[in-house]
Amino acid sequence: MVRRRASIPKFQVHNTALVSAQQQYSFQEIATNPSQWGRWVESAIGAHLLNHTRTDAINLFYWRQGNHEVDFVLEHKGKVIGLEVKNGHTGHASGMAAFEQQCKPYKVLLVGNSGIPWQEFLELEPLELFA
Repeated sequence: MVRRRASIPKFQVHNTALVSAQQQYSFQEIATNPSQWGRWVESAIGAHLLNHTRTDAINLFYWRQGNHEVDFVLEHKGKVIGLEVKNGHTGHASGMAAFEQQCKPYKVLLVGNSGIPWQEFLELEPLELFA
């Protein structure tokens, strides 16, 4: 069920330098624009996860059902974890509730100001999430 696609696949780079190199705005301009900064943080989280799929036997997906989405879905040895990245102060993510109800994951996690700080998440080994 998690693997079913209801939308276009999400584009994810392995190295966020590819995103920065093509950016027309300075780092300071991006950092002060909440919408743009949120995309950069989500891209950094995605690159971190994607790079670990190459060595850690983790499968990485994106889930969307109607208007609900979860930014990243990890699967390892039959366990599924949904991750939502929210850089703003709100912890509400309707996609997480819909994903939890439909897919019955091992756990769902919020990465951002109201959950695991993104800086800390980037220091984690993603396999640790399954412990």
